[in-house]
Amino acid sequence: MILVTGGAGFIGSNFVLDWLENHDEHVLNLDALTYAGNLANLESLQGDPRHVFCHGDIGDRALVDRLLETHRPRAIVNFAAESHVDRSILGPGAFLKTNIEGTFTLLEAARAHWATLEGEDKASFRFLHVSTDEVYGSLTPDAAPFTENHPFEPNSPYSASKAASDHLVRAWHHTYGLPVLTTNCSNNYGPLHFPEKLIPLVIVNALAGKALPVYGDGLNVRDWLYVKDHCAAIRTVLAQGRVGETYNVGGLNEKTNIDIVRGICRLLDEFRPDPAGPRERLITFVKDRPGHDRRYAIDATKLCTELGWKPKETFETGLRKTVEWYLANGEWVQGVQSGAYRDWVATQYAKA
Repeated sequence: MILVTGGAGFIGSNFVLDWLENHDEHVLNLDALTYAGNLANLESLQGDPRHVFCHGDIGDRALVDRLLETHRPRAIVNFAAESHVDRSILGPGAFLKTNIEGTFTLLEAARAHWATLEGEDKASFRFLHVSTDEVYGSLTPDAAPFTENHPFEPNSPYSASKAASDHLVRAWHHTYGLPVLTTNCSNNYGPLHFPEKLIPLVIVNALAGKALPVYGDGLNVRDWLYVKDHCAAIRTVLAQGRVGETYNVGGLNEKTNIDIVRGICRLLDEFRPDPAGPRERLITFVKDRPGHDRRYAIDATKLCTELGWKPKETFETGLRKTVEWYLANGEWVQGVQSGAYRDWVATQYAKA
């Protein structure tokens, strides 16, 4: 069995589903079910004895200790995190609590559990920490992509809290010998993505005929990684990664935000034409957010050459699959669009 934390969120739930498609090994899934955690993501696993769900917080040491003692997982894959930059600007406290204090608690529980193991069980145990490229800061347009040796220069409360958690994981390896692995990924997209991030927000708003908010001039650049490619990368790192190492995971797809929005509009116009006209008419430029990093780009050479991973999806094929998924899963979208979510979006993306 493996323990997956944050396994009801966007990337975590995709990973749980991907894992059970590729393994018979059971998954113990621990998730606090905050606003972005959604058990509907895991509906297809109802009745599957390979999936054991526990509602709880990684910061609850007694609970984590009990789960580790009872289920004796051979690995922990930590997705649990507050992850939205805009929310971190409005309320950074929750990010420090989950991303820093929660990771610390989980590391300590893992260290205590690891100390009880013997022989091959102890040698094969792994703690895999899932992180972000945002810890590296911002790149100029002509700068080389981030490698694993790039210095940390976080620019938002979110990225600072993730950088801190990465440092804790590294320290627990070097100080206590805990067998850790860290992955730093670029922007994920795909099915089951809570519609506050750019791609799902634009899809949902465009289908509803609402404004498509674009920060600043829309020329901020991100490297986009299809979530199922990310899941495959994590499985690869868990199986083959060198203990104590960090692996960058990128989609090899740098795109500006405005190009992303226009691409979604074109796909929706193809799949479901709007009688009112092309959806690019809905694009609305809004005031840029504070400290908005200009460009992220990931160099995933280490992962590709050492472990043999590479993304299967181009951005064009991945985006098409993503739009098709949202068109086919309107009930899921309606289920996550609570009144509180709508109020938050209205506040966050007010016109300049």
